[in-house]
Amino acid sequence: MRTPPRPVSLGGGIAGLATAVALKRVGVVGAVVLERSQGLRATGAGLTLFPNAGRALEALGVAHKLYPLYSPSNKVIITNIPSGATQEISMAGTDKNGGGPRTVHRKALLEALAEELPIDTIRYSSKLSSIEAQKQDDGSSIAILHMDDNTIIKTKVLIGCDGVHSKVARWLGLGEPVSSGRFAVRGLAVFPQGHGFKQEFQQFLGGGIRAGFVPLTDKELYWFLISNQFPPQGIMTIGQPETIRREVIENLAKDFPLVFLDVVKHSDLSSLTSADVTIRLPWQVVFGKISEGTITVAGDAMHPMTPDLGQGGSSSLEDAVVLGRWIGQSVIQNGRLKPKVASKAIENYVKERRWRAAWLITCSFLTGWAQQDGSRWWRKLLRNMFYRFLYKRMFNVMKYDCGKLPKISSFGESLGSSGCSSLEDAIVLGQCIGESIIQNGRLELPATSKAIEKYVRERRRQATWLVTSSYLTGWAQQDNLRWWRKLLIEGYVLYVSL
Repeated sequence: MRTPPRPVSLGGGIAGLATAVALKRVGVVGAVVLERSQGLRATGAGLTLFPNAGRALEALGVAHKLYPLYSPSNKVIITNIPSGATQEISMAGTDKNGGGPRTVHRKALLEALAEELPIDTIRYSSKLSSIEAQKQDDGSSIAILHMDDNTIIKTKVLIGCDGVHSKVARWLGLGEPVSSGRFAVRGLAVFPQGHGFKQEFQQFLGGGIRAGFVPLTDKELYWFLISNQFPPQGIMTIGQPETIRREVIENLAKDFPLVFLDVVKHSDLSSLTSADVTIRLPWQVVFGKISEGTITVAGDAMHPMTPDLGQGGSSSLEDAVVLGRWIGQSVIQNGRLKPKVASKAIENYVKERRWRAAWLITCSFLTGWAQQDGSRWWRKLLRNMFYRFLYKRMFNVMKYDCGKLPKISSFGESLGSSGCSSLEDAIVLGQCIGESIIQNGRLELPATSKAIEKYVRERRRQATWLVTSSYLTGWAQQDNLRWWRKLLIEGYVLYVSL
């Protein structure tokens, strides 16, 4: 079966869902997310959102769903296990409201993104078999996806968001990710009666291991452990969370403070994961082939990195906004998504993201290397200098602003206000009716009537303002030498520029 060409995000993780939301917000209709699992991928208990992630979420229109639910962490307390020495580092002021970063449930972020998409956007149990590019008569190309169930999907734009071992990245010819020499264990601890910890990060260093935890809510904490040692036998076994927890308590962290061990003991076993930490070498990102025509990659498929700066998820959100911005501008200029022009938009996306991604990979790796425990004097000196002088400076990469998405109302440059308002009408009407279908499971006459009433209420005032402002704009800009007309034009230009 062949389906009509439409943009496809391959992978339903953070990058895939965020990209689909970005495309929807810039007016690209019909984008599809192909996810191989049977539901939302909730692997990974927690995710820390730094200022760059917050700006991306605001551009995607979902920040308001998450930020009121989670408190900022304004301090990091670092304990050196062998010496007992502690350091406190302020995190306050890293976001626009003066607070620190927020750690959220990964599942909550995925659900917030998924809620922004039409109900039939995400297609679960969709497993990719192979990819091919097909040339068109106008010289452009589209991607042909061959799925495991023998379905063939044509797509104008293919964004590979399929993780570290991306099939799209492999098809493009990007080098395979390599081991960073570390492995990580992550989990969610649950205290039904409340954990009693302050809203701050706790980190512990010792024996080549860095571990820590941070509250998510008053009853849940996110904890992690990163080691540069060879993983003990059994901890990397998939599907055995009891083994993972036992290895952490009895082997890896046996000399760590009881407070950390108690957190691990309270783990929700279903949340525990362990994995080798892999990275894509920075020069592969800088010089490698990240796109071909209208095919590209985003998120971990482009730039897998160590978790030491907490930028894996944040950079995926950045990717989505930047890609959405360039494709949105292409749609604005051409009135629709054209493969030949979209390929140029993807080139611009790659150009903007390439060096940023390589720098994040490098900073994350070096941050982890400096923080890992070591007994040699120069390693201790390096670590002390890092925490004293460089740790807060690393937050500069977390203050990055990926920009905003072009608003549909800005289509006026190429389509005029009538074209802009028509597109807005179509999208608002579709959203109202779509919400009705979601609530009722199908299209019902009484519910549809209420949806249309909601659409009319929402559009009436905006349409009246557009008619009025369009007329007054033309009147103010007509050529006339009278002084009051010149003054009016100057005032109009000043108003628009603000």
